[in-house]
Amino acid sequence: MLALRNPHSVLATLDARPRDVIEVRLPGGRAQGAWDRVAAEASRHGRPVVPVERDARPGREGGRSGAEAVIREREPVGLDRLFAGEHDRGLWLALDGVQDPHNAGAIFRAAAFFGVRGVVMTADRSVGLTSVVYDVASGGMEAVPYAVETNLRRALQAAKDAGIWIIGSSEHAKKDVTAVQADRPWLLVLGNEESGLRRLTLETCDEVCRITPRGTAVTSLNVGVAAGILMAALTR
Repeated sequence: MLALRNPHSVLATLDARPRDVIEVRLPGGRAQGAWDRVAAEASRHGRPVVPVERDARPGREGGRSGAEAVIREREPVGLDRLFAGEHDRGLWLALDGVQDPHNAGAIFRAAAFFGVRGVVMTADRSVGLTSVVYDVASGGMEAVPYAVETNLRRALQAAKDAGIWIIGSSEHAKKDVTAVQADRPWLLVLGNEESGLRRLTLETCDEVCRITPRGTAVTSLNVGVAAGILMAALTR
């Protein structure tokens, strides 16, 4: 179970799979701002809206712990479903060891914005899909299907077998992402915050690209920020 604090994430869950919302908890039984809509939607779907006691201690914004909703995690899908169909265009993602939940949430939010068709995550060396990921994604977790695989290289080969091209992201690449052909289906692989893509992952890629810095003071980007720029370029 997950406890979500972002009302937009909760609204997305109520819209996509309302039966997986266990309950909505409101400090003092009162809804404020977007939580008023959450409470109304939860009631409309027959989901419990329960009051909880406020905590008057300093620093406890919103009372006891603020409004929240308890939900079940969304279930992953298999690769056969993630890569199903014929592909002339489209974008998929794979996360090769992304470990920060804020980065993962930002990636899912951007993926939903840019119409990404699916995300492959690894079972090991990877962030779990925690409440923080769901909250930062602000509804993106409900919009983009994902698979969790023990062997990323096999998952990338499955994408190739389905007619999808693999492109890795590395600050050491020679080709800028703007030079990459966007007229084909791509699976973009994003690496770990510190070490980037693993060697075997790089060897599986058909292409490797970079975001070329325009300034001199900062020459690299947070993976969550970089992901949005790369998605924009590959879906142009």
